[in-house]
Amino acid sequence: MALPKLGNLAPAFTLHNQDDVKVSLKDFKGKKNVVVYFYPKASTPGCTVQACGIRDSEKELAALDTVVLGISPDPVKRLQNFIVKQSLNFDLLSDEGHAIADKYGAWGPKKFMGREYDGILRSSFIVGKDGKLKYIMDKVKTKTHHDDVMAWIKGNL
Repeated sequence: MALPKLGNLAPAFTLHNQDDVKVSLKDFKGKKNVVVYFYPKASTPGCTVQACGIRDSEKELAALDTVVLGISPDPVKRLQNFIVKQSLNFDLLSDEGHAIADKYGAWGPKKFMGREYDGILRSSFIVGKDGKLKYIMDKVKTKTHHDDVMAWIKGNL
């Protein structure tokens, strides 16, 4: 799947969050920068490290007029459990049919322990207040994701 083009409007979406409330990318246009990050599965080790880094950076991200939306193919109930268990302070969105992941080029072939399958390609997209795609991180390190995102935003937005 091809990645969306930098400088274009970010692909639109409306998905249900952990509280089963609809969240749309357009809700933030003109108000906030948005980090849209795709992760494979709630409550797994790498995804937990990544989410907790974002949780712990919430004040710094807010100071940069930035909100974070995590997207996975998990059902809403699993997202709610992840939020509660890790005391997460940002929205997680359910993309069970991976339609939004497809739009962002975040769904594709993966290999794990010699097995090949299609799944979420861990990646992040930074959307400016104007709704345009500003940056794509296609090589995300779970331990430093929050720092990498903040460094890019500080230097470029």
